[in-house]
Amino acid sequence: MSHDTSEHHHHGHHPCLGVSTNLEDYFLTRRQFLNRVGLGLGALGLASVLSPTELMGAPGTVTASGAGPLLPRSPHFPGKAKAVIHIFAQGAPSHVDTWDYKPTLLKMDGKSIGADGGVAMASPFAFKRYGQSGLEVSDLFAKTAAHADDFTVIRSMYTDIPAHDVATTFMNTGSIRITKPSLGSWVVYGLGTENQNLPGFISLRGNRLPTGGAGGYGSAFLPGIYQGTSVNTSAQNVQQMIQNIRNSYVSKSEQRRQLDFVHQLNELHAQNLQRDAALESRLETAEIAFRMQSEATDVFDINKEPADVRAAYGNSQQGKQLLIARRLVERGVRFVQVWHDGWDHHQDLEDRITIKAGEIDQPLAALFADLKQRGLLDSTLVIWGGEFGRKPTKDRNGGDNPGRDHNAKAFSVVLAGGGVKGGYVHGATDEFGAAAVKDKVHVHDLHATILQTLGFDHTKLTYRYNGRDFRLTDVAGNVVKPILA
Repeated sequence: MSHDTSEHHHHGHHPCLGVSTNLEDYFLTRRQFLNRVGLGLGALGLASVLSPTELMGAPGTVTASGAGPLLPRSPHFPGKAKAVIHIFAQGAPSHVDTWDYKPTLLKMDGKSIGADGGVAMASPFAFKRYGQSGLEVSDLFAKTAAHADDFTVIRSMYTDIPAHDVATTFMNTGSIRITKPSLGSWVVYGLGTENQNLPGFISLRGNRLPTGGAGGYGSAFLPGIYQGTSVNTSAQNVQQMIQNIRNSYVSKSEQRRQLDFVHQLNELHAQNLQRDAALESRLETAEIAFRMQSEATDVFDINKEPADVRAAYGNSQQGKQLLIARRLVERGVRFVQVWHDGWDHHQDLEDRITIKAGEIDQPLAALFADLKQRGLLDSTLVIWGGEFGRKPTKDRNGGDNPGRDHNAKAFSVVLAGGGVKGGYVHGATDEFGAAAVKDKVHVHDLHATILQTLGFDHTKLTYRYNGRDFRLTDVAGNVVKPILA
């Protein structure tokens, strides 16, 4: 077989070997490939004879395709909140011992109440009024309560199923049946993020993985770039917090060259074949990981904060987490989840809830003060709450130092900052705190309201998957308008 070398050279073929040096020639469908080589087998070893320098191109010349999935985007309408810090008290805190004062329980302590014959258990903690609003808060949150005029308490929350794993997944994803994207993933999908050198959604946790694994911060069928990045804040340094944040074997310039090459390959693949969502997500994730090498070592190092600021948050895991959360939103991260587990108190309630509240009260108060002082509270929505509440009666397994059993019919959630009123109580439970009875707020309603503060109509923030438009609130949800500022 003879070759016209001038023609081959024109098409980018090697003049001696008849081998193409045009990278596009190797992104072919099977039909295109067979047409090009005439059913020959000579092209099978092409990669081995191509020059790496011809393939690589100049460093920095190729960037990620498209407009960038994490670039900031406008919501449906102007939202007051620009970022979210969600402090998830996993395990279901007792609302009647924290945010929902029930003097009737004190009167009925030790007596049978309700249809199930449970024995009333008065809260061992005193409640006081705080601020100009006179909002009632338990002594467990006395430091946070000093900021009562800055937050709303929804006392009429309820959920579907009082089982920890199911309710945790529901509170974080709006779904109890199938895997769906988390709240943070939806927010970043809708708004993008302000800092392209850090993930848009970061989940701060301790040594233990969150209940349900990645269910609380996963992106499910949304592109993987919107999944939360899990960070173990109990580690001593950034290299331990975020594994493999540093490449010990390849310089940054070489990493950049490799990424540019992969982007080049992806562009050719997209032009000649099709765009692949999984490939795009992997590439975007690799880009963020590359850019994080310098920024993450700074933002997660709380030693760069003044000593008085660190002291205000307290020398604890939760203090560290909330200080990091402030540093993240200050740098443009869109959604920060703080995972604070251990609130499942079936027994020894008085002792154990004192410890758990003591871990978060000072840091939460410091967060409110810090955000306010920096002018960030008005644009940052802070959320504290668990997956359901507890019963007003003694848990039968509690013995001499009882706790409370699960309760899906009533719990409290605290919201502060961007888009919500301060010094406000929404809804009410019955006289014992057993069930929400006034202005009830379902989990879907809470999610709809959170999206509203960010500028989204929850019914229109959708993603088409398997032939259906999915949304965070499924086919339900009503915005709780009275709490909006």
